[in-house]
Amino acid sequence: MEKTELIDILLHKGVADILPSKAFLEKELNSGKILTVYAGFDPTAPTLHIGNVIQLRKLRHFQDLGHKIIFLIGDFTARIGDPTDKSSARRQLTEKEIKMNLKQYKKQASKFIRFSGKNAAQIKFNNEWLGKMKFADVLALASNMTVDQMLKRDMFVRRMEEEKPIYIHEFMYPLMQGYDSVAMNVDGEVGGNDQLFNMLAGRTLLKQLKHKEKFVITTKLLEDNNGKKMGKSEGNMVSLIDTPEDMYGKIMSWTDGLIVPGFELCTDYTADQVLFVKNELDTGVNPRDTKMRLAFEIVKSCTDEKSAMRAEEAFVKTFQKKESHESIREIASKGRTFETVAIEEEIVASKAELRRLVEANAVTNFETKEIIDSAMSKSHITGVYKIGKSRIIRLV
Repeated sequence: MEKTELIDILLHKGVADILPSKAFLEKELNSGKILTVYAGFDPTAPTLHIGNVIQLRKLRHFQDLGHKIIFLIGDFTARIGDPTDKSSARRQLTEKEIKMNLKQYKKQASKFIRFSGKNAAQIKFNNEWLGKMKFADVLALASNMTVDQMLKRDMFVRRMEEEKPIYIHEFMYPLMQGYDSVAMNVDGEVGGNDQLFNMLAGRTLLKQLKHKEKFVITTKLLEDNNGKKMGKSEGNMVSLIDTPEDMYGKIMSWTDGLIVPGFELCTDYTADQVLFVKNELDTGVNPRDTKMRLAFEIVKSCTDEKSAMRAEEAFVKTFQKKESHESIREIASKGRTFETVAIEEEIVASKAELRRLVEANAVTNFETKEIIDSAMSKSHITGVYKIGKSRIIRLV
C-alpha cells in the first residue's frame, strides 16, 4: 500500500478527533521523522476485547508507516482503575490479580501488531516509573493541574449531581496516565474518545514539563445509531479469549446499527468498502447476511480463516435448526383426526393430496422420523409432523 494511502487511512478510518489538528499530524507524518506513539491498556480484566482492537489497529497503521509504537500495560494504573464512565469508584485490584490478568495481553495483541522482526513494537509497564515515585514527586506532579480542571470532567459532574462520593485517588488517575506520556517522551497517543480527558492530561503535562507538543488521536466507540454500545452489560462483549464460535454468535447478536461501525472499526475494510456495505443495507440487502460477513471478518482477524469458517458453519447449522423450529405452526387438534386437521386447517388442499403424500411416505413424525401411514392419518394423534418438504405442524 502506498504511503499516501496509509496516511489517509491513519488520519480518517475510525477516527473521532485529532488534537491539536489533523493538519498538524499530517505534517508530522510527512516530515520524515520517526514518531513514537503509544496506547495504554489497564489489565483490569483477564483478556483484551474487541474495543481494544480498535486502538491496536490504529497502532498498526503507525507501525506500517515505520514509526515506533509502544504497547503500554498499565500495571500500576490498574490498581486504581480508570474512573471514566463509572458512577462509583472501582474496586482496587491486588498486585496478584493484575499479574494474572495481564498474562495473555501480549499474545492477544500480537494478532494485530508485531512484537518481532523489523520495527517491532515495544511493550512497557507503567509500574516502571509510577511505582518508583516518592510522595514529593507526586505532589510536584499534582501541582500541574487544578481541582477546577478535574471537576469539569463529565463523570465527576454526574457524581456530584447524584451526591455520590469522588475519591482523591480517582482524581490522581488522569495525572498518572498523563505522566506515562512524560516518562516515555512520546510524540502521540491513541485511545477511545471516552479517554479524551486522560489523554489531554498527558498533553498538558508533556507541554509543561518537556515543552513538547503531543498529538492525540481519539477513535470512535463501537456503538449503533442510538448510542447503544457493544458491551459487558449487553452480554455481547467480544473477548479475545472467546472461542471462535462464541465470537461469531456474539457479533450476530449485535443490533443492525452496529454493522457499518463494525466494518469501519473492527476490520481492514477500506472507506470505499464500508460505504458499499452501507449502500447495500440502505437498498434492502438482508442485514443478517451482511452481519455474517462482518462476523466472519472479525473472527478471522482475531483467530484465523479456518476458525472463522468453522464458526460460520456452526452458526448456520444452529440458526437453521432454530429457524425450522420457529416456522412450526401449532394447532389445537380438539379431538380431530390427523386427516381432518390437515384439511380444515388448509395444510393440504384435499384428501387426495394428503393420500398421495402418505402413500409416498412423505408424512412423518418430525422428531422420531416415524412414517405416518393411512391408518394413523385417520386417528387422533398429537406431536410434531412434517408434511411434504416444508410444512411442519405441532398438534396439541
